Amino acid sequence: MTKIDAGKLILEEAPLEIPAIISNLVMMQHDRADEKGIVLHTELACLPANLVGDATRLQQVLLNFLNNAIKFTEQGNITLRCHVVNETEASVLLRFEVSDSGIGISPETLNNLFNRFEQADSSTSRKFGGTGLGLAIAKEISNIMDGEAGATSELGVGSTFWFTARLKKGTTDTAVKFQESMVSAEELLKKDYQGIRILVAEDDLLNQEIISFMLEEVGLRVEIADDGVQAVALATQNDYRLILMDMQMPNMDGLAATRAIRQLSRYQTVPILAITANAFKNDQERCFAAGMNGFITKPTPHHELYKSLLQALVTHA
Repeated sequence: MTKIDAGKLILEEAPLEIPAIISNLVMMQHDRADEKGIVLHTELACLPANLVGDATRLQQVLLNFLNNAIKFTEQGNITLRCHVVNETEASVLLRFEVSDSGIGISPETLNNLFNRFEQADSSTSRKFGGTGLGLAIAKEISNIMDGEAGATSELGVGSTFWFTARLKKGTTDTAVKFQESMVSAEELLKKDYQGIRILVAEDDLLNQEIISFMLEEVGLRVEIADDGVQAVALATQNDYRLILMDMQMPNMDGLAATRAIRQLSRYQTVPILAITANAFKNDQERCFAAGMNGFITKPTPHHELYKSLLQALVTHA
């Protein structure tokens, strides 16, 4: 929200695949939904194949909606939808929806949910946690994408949270090259780096699960450090081919942990990549000054993570 207020949230314009983003979200949240007996569905319209936009921010908004849907649904179904609102030669306006059969929201509070720090009531915060910032951020991101955000709901029946986003159309050649690069990064990791050990320093349990799932999907062995102190201890005891390091962690942050790990003789050239929600230029500069080799912004689409990993492993072989 600070980046948005400062006008420093810059959207990426890169080829993206909406079905891949939706599939990635379903895979990431499948276990949480399954534990509650919730069935996840998807409904995708036929979309242009050459769309260009910011996959990370699209996923960020959808992940917030999906997280909330699972949190406030005890049983039943959740459906992710995407369809075309209107289309021109240069762009397409898409509408994304997440519908659930959860507890619902009263009409008097529904209109305020997208305000900062707003939740349905104080008991919601006590029972489920959260700051009430997620929906406000989702609305701001949608506005930056020339769209809107909103919700409909009925108490005891369920809710539908939606947002629209206008995406540009790229060339057919751009889409083909994107597909080739995405497949090659994933396949090369499976082929050439099967079984290598990766250390992930991350204090958030959900992020741990998401990153571990994506890394294990391509055959990498993942070990988790809950903070910088554990990361240094594990690096001292073991050999890792690559380290993913969150910037903000309790006890010892990622910058201090990276500096300590770089003091170990066998970690002079091992790639350490920052993986963080902090995307200011000065944050990147601090990471590089501490000894990191790359910078990945959360939330990270799987294909972007794979490309970053492959580049780091090849460069620092």
